[in-house]
Amino acid sequence: MNKLRIVVVGGGASGMLAAIVAARNGAHVSVAEQLPRVGKKLLATGNGRCNLTNTYMDIESFHGSKRAFAHAALAQFDQRAAMNFFEDLGIHCVEEDGGKVFPASGQASSVLDVLRYEMESLGVQEICDARAEAISHGKKGFNLKLKDKDAIRADKVILAAGGKANPGLGSNGSGYALAKTFGHRIVEPFPALVKLKLEAPYLKALSGAKITGEAAVESEGRILRRERGEILFTDYGVSGPPVIQLSRCTGEQLRNGKKVNIILDLFPHMALDALESLLERRTSLRQAKPFDFSFIGLINKRFINVLLKEAGVAALSMPCGDISREQVKAAAHKLKRWVIPISGTQSWSEAQVTAGGIDVSDIDPKTMESRLQPGLYFSGEIMDIDGDCGGFNLQWAWSSGYAAGYNASKDTVLQY
Repeated sequence: MNKLRIVVVGGGASGMLAAIVAARNGAHVSVAEQLPRVGKKLLATGNGRCNLTNTYMDIESFHGSKRAFAHAALAQFDQRAAMNFFEDLGIHCVEEDGGKVFPASGQASSVLDVLRYEMESLGVQEICDARAEAISHGKKGFNLKLKDKDAIRADKVILAAGGKANPGLGSNGSGYALAKTFGHRIVEPFPALVKLKLEAPYLKALSGAKITGEAAVESEGRILRRERGEILFTDYGVSGPPVIQLSRCTGEQLRNGKKVNIILDLFPHMALDALESLLERRTSLRQAKPFDFSFIGLINKRFINVLLKEAGVAALSMPCGDISREQVKAAAHKLKRWVIPISGTQSWSEAQVTAGGIDVSDIDPKTMESRLQPGLYFSGEIMDIDGDCGGFNLQWAWSSGYAAGYNASKDTVLQY
């Protein structure tokens, strides 16, 4: 009996995991990758360190129109299974703050090296510079048309072509058209885990300045999410870990035509009345000192004039003795609630992940097989499932790749 022949379209994280699992299960596996080599995007994850997974795995860290879909795959191959898998390949896993798991080498290239070594050991064929232009299905299985290469026949196909985030690393949305061939619907994709654009006149003056505080996203008077950490101002808006985490819900609101604000709290560990008392003490100590100068040593100097003007203080250099209690309260309020309109997100080239993608309603959550075309499976970012920053998106790649690879390869080859 001939081996089951499986072609994985896309040599990213989920595609490589799916290929390894299918090959271990006895299938003959080929990976068709449109770039000159597999795993290019994996090298950029975790700032080049590869945040493999997160020990605090929770469905609330995943998103999509039907995020409960992710439950079954995450249960089949969870974070512990992922860590064991990579430990077996030679990657010593180290847990850091927030449950983030990295290779002890601190190199994403180490992860790619062991994945490629395992594929080679299992006889997985890498076909690079091979963009899949079309997939059809007939009596003898699937036929894949590859640009400038011979067509490939397969008994099963795993579509792991990624989304649209960071197209320079191979994700250009080409997999969506292939899925549409078989009747699959697409939830409109938008950039996620991306920097935010703000609408404010002082951005150039603050470009490069950092604050450590709390950022929240507000839409229609409702706080959608809060995050704390270092926030970096740029000439177009804001960046930094808290902003990146907030960008997903921001993008979703903007896509739906909603107005969205970011609210910054420079003193999240201090109540408003306590901050007011602090400012009153500082201004009463030396009443001849200019009001704006009294903030030196309290906040980053580059923010002082901007925040005081935003608070409605006209005469910034007025002696502290002449400052009214109302002006002190206004300054404190602005430090606790600095509201800035969000005008958009950065483009796909800046995004770490795609929100949206193939509608999971037409995919079996346990097997990752299409409900519309038997023998067609999906894995990774191409589906309408995405995660928070911190290892959740790679875990989804591993989990969905495992489910697709295992279930695509567990049957014997069809006899023609």
